[in-house]
Amino acid sequence: MIERFLDSLWLERGASRLTLDAYRGDLQGFAAHLAARAVPLANAGRADLLGYLAAPQQAGLAPRSLSRRLSALRGFYRYLVREGLTQEDPTARIESPRLGRPLPKTLTEIDVDRLLAAPAGDTPEALRDGAMLELLYASGLRVSELVGLRIAQVDLNRGVLVVLGKGARERMVPIGETALTRIETYLVQARSALLGGQVSDALFVTRRGGGMTRQAFWHRLRLYARQAGFERLPSPHTLRHAFATHLLNHGADLRAVQMLLGHADLSTTQIYTHVARERLKALHAQHHPRG
Repeated sequence: MIERFLDSLWLERGASRLTLDAYRGDLQGFAAHLAARAVPLANAGRADLLGYLAAPQQAGLAPRSLSRRLSALRGFYRYLVREGLTQEDPTARIESPRLGRPLPKTLTEIDVDRLLAAPAGDTPEALRDGAMLELLYASGLRVSELVGLRIAQVDLNRGVLVVLGKGARERMVPIGETALTRIETYLVQARSALLGGQVSDALFVTRRGGGMTRQAFWHRLRLYARQAGFERLPSPHTLRHAFATHLLNHGADLRAVQMLLGHADLSTTQIYTHVARERLKALHAQHHPRG
């Protein structure tokens, strides 16, 4: 039942692999909790769910993690009701935990300059990594979108990418002159050397002949962050946050930022206005004579 539900999420809502894996773990944990009490998944009641969410192994979880577990269970039981596999949704009268909305961690423009300058030299790896970092900041891509780029998605003449984002939604993203130059240099001087005669349609490749993975890029980013002297190491998503925050700091329209990020809902993008506001308050406090 769990796998059929996850298949429906993928087919109907275009759920990402990360979401599916997280939901699978949550549902399998609940199934094990029920199995220890000889309760079938389809027969679970409200008390069973509350007992699971209050169990010792759940007690130390942050509200956001508990909320995700409840979201997985809600979706699962709504699916069972819709398919006629159970009569009642035991999650119907369970409230989600209240969540604060944490501001995303971002970088200053000086921090970004230091990071983007870190892949020095003209080795194929340095040229590739420099192009990837520059493009990530220039475009605000998700890391999965960055490493998944194919050659056919890049229009160097027009200076744009065609990106397939969450929910299989397609959007067009401008590259920017600096990123465009670094991509062209990588394509001319490094990509063939990395492939070594192998064939791949991935834009960013490794010496193994395939595309760069999320994990490998994360490792490379942390390497360059250490080289640049960062005490707190950024994640790929930190550059996406910096992209949005810096655009707003320089007067970009919120709707335009929403389109560039590929957010389906404007409320998701609005958090960056809070980041920009906090940054302005900090600058005022630091530099104004009566701050």
